[in-house]
Amino acid sequence: MTQPHPLPRLSAVADDYDILLCDVWGVIHNGRESWAAACEALTKFNEKGGHVVLISNSPRPSSDVVAQLDGLGVPRSAWKAFVTSGDATRMELARRAPGPAWIIGPDRDFPLYEGLNLTSAHGAEDAAFISVTGPYDDTTETPEDYRERLTPAAERGLELICANPDRVVQRGDTIIYCGGAIADLYEQMGGRVIMAGKPFSPIYALALKEAEGLLGRAVDRSRVLCIGDGVVTDVLGAAEQALDCLFIAQGIHGDAAKASDGSLDPARAAQLLRAETTFARYAALELSW
Repeated sequence: MTQPHPLPRLSAVADDYDILLCDVWGVIHNGRESWAAACEALTKFNEKGGHVVLISNSPRPSSDVVAQLDGLGVPRSAWKAFVTSGDATRMELARRAPGPAWIIGPDRDFPLYEGLNLTSAHGAEDAAFISVTGPYDDTTETPEDYRERLTPAAERGLELICANPDRVVQRGDTIIYCGGAIADLYEQMGGRVIMAGKPFSPIYALALKEAEGLLGRAVDRSRVLCIGDGVVTDVLGAAEQALDCLFIAQGIHGDAAKASDGSLDPARAAQLLRAETTFARYAALELSW
């Protein structure tokens, strides 16, 4: 696989694209604060006549995450539409209503289930399936904390619906586990996992439908650029959709793609991508105009 082209400024290729499908956590904020340069880049792309669709693996519906973006100082001018893994996952959950569902995840993710008429199970013994948004307490728990609890579910052959395929994200200076890490464990235990967020196709179908509405015409996929920091989610998803991608190589990867002088090292970025047998057309340490 070839190395990604260094792209320190989005403006260098902005005229080549009509649509940006941009990741949120790790690209425009870290869960504690937004990044002004990234927000400015998206705003300027919109101002030049482009359309930014945010595409997030948040397990909550997009309508519930907007307040978080506002609270972090992400300007509304930086995006025109927003889809989440939660939006796509609600379709999977609705098909399995009324359940009962064994729900694993913090209370803040409960908007995912609103209006779906799902009943709750107490655990693996009385569940029809499992729904995971993340650990109950992502400040202290790891996937291994769930192995014993998930064993009877795997033995019963219960499906696990994972509303957040991310394995980890960076919250401030701390790496925390997400639903995807629990789903990986369940698969290793022989369980069956269903996911609708990145890198899987349902969330891209929703995002491109939003893009079509913004354009007022069919989307030319050659003029769509995906942006994200997750190799197995953002980059792999873009590749499987045959869409160009700008890999934000700092994000959850820290200094792994940096040269000794602190700049992007395309060869190191390529190593991160090759490790997951995927590729990106461009790479940058952070998003800027």
